[in-house]
Amino acid sequence: MPLKPGCLQKMKIVDVARETGLNRNTIKLLYKETAQRIELDALDKLCKLFNCGVGDLLEFDDGQEK
Repeated sequence: MPLKPGCLQKMKIVDVARETGLNRNTIKLLYKETAQRIELDALDKLCKLFNCGVGDLLEFDDGQEK
């Protein structure tokens, strides 16, 4: 599930890692939209950091072209 464009404030990966305690590689995979899964704890930390809901970070992609 890719991150929605424009919902995040501009931050460096290292700053997100420092603020959330998440591994830099985890954040990089999410940023580059190559993550295969995300832990609920990681999602919770990102939502708290960016003061948003899960729906603001993720969107469903059923893989079908429109």
